[in-house]
Amino acid sequence: MSESRVSPVTVAPGGRGLTGALNRSSGHVLGLFRIVIGFLFACHGAATLFNVLGGPHGGVVPEVGAWPSWWAAAIQLVGGGLVMLGAWTRVAATLCSGSMAYAYFVSHQGEALFPLQNGGEAAAMFCWAFLLIAVLGPGRLALDSLFRPAEERERDGRNALAV
Repeated sequence: MSESRVSPVTVAPGGRGLTGALNRSSGHVLGLFRIVIGFLFACHGAATLFNVLGGPHGGVVPEVGAWPSWWAAAIQLVGGGLVMLGAWTRVAATLCSGSMAYAYFVSHQGEALFPLQNGGEAAAMFCWAFLLIAVLGPGRLALDSLFRPAEERERDGRNALAV
């Protein structure tokens, strides 16, 4: 028996009411989610590397190449920018998710069990948000779709660049 893959858009795309409207807009909402998450993550990286937007959370701009703070900020800036643009989205989102999992378990988990107790809410949320993007793909309005064959874009409409 073969398994069929059903994307969120193909579930009752012509349905009526709220469910149909939500299904039809899922590609756009996923694209907007990706853009916002990538932008916020890139802002964290820019703040840490360049002492802008309120500066780094730790208060100190890391020296170039310093482990792990400089590398984490570089991943935030570059990875967040790539995710925001929808370029190499799945690879960038996987790297960003992994970096936030590392940050959570190394920097926060030792303080307390739950994110609310150990200050790791942002790391946990970014980790899961990027994992979602890595699994579901970039959604609409992504540069990735410019490099895919037209028939693949048409078959998987939730990843198309179309508006």
